[in-house]
Amino acid sequence: MAQRQARQGIPVELSEAQFNEFVLPHLPRGRRGPLPRLPLYRIFNYILKALYLGCQWHMLPIDRNQQGRREIHPTSIYRIFRRWHASGCFDAIFLASVRRLQQDQLLDLSIIHGDGTTTAAKKGGDNLGFSGHKRLKGCKIVAFCDRRCNVIAPFLVAPANHQGC
Repeated sequence: MAQRQARQGIPVELSEAQFNEFVLPHLPRGRRGPLPRLPLYRIFNYILKALYLGCQWHMLPIDRNQQGRREIHPTSIYRIFRRWHASGCFDAIFLASVRRLQQDQLLDLSIIHGDGTTTAAKKGGDNLGFSGHKRLKGCKIVAFCDRRCNVIAPFLVAPANHQGC
């Protein structure tokens, strides 16, 4: 019987030890204001879950505390996400993970393939139906992957519906 290759899943939750090793060194340190009520690794897990599910922030499934209220408000998670995004820490986390894969010799660059997708966004898009004759407007995103499907370099190529395409 043939051995099945281990599949990698998209991480939607990190343990505190994984967070401290891979993510925390790249996050900006606040100097003023109160500390968040939740540990940073829990907030990061909520951000991962929101990105994975693709849901709106207020629809994010948040655990309840002893009083039956949400342990953190979705706008607090969003605010922290925006702050981390503006500081460039997600790019730093990604670059460090690719560097770590290279150091551990887990990148197989004998074959590199590009996986492209078009992301479309429209104002009020939830209330619109699909119309096959309208041209799609959005951004073309390509992720270059190695032979083991590790993402090496995601980047925004061009607008998907640019004149002259």
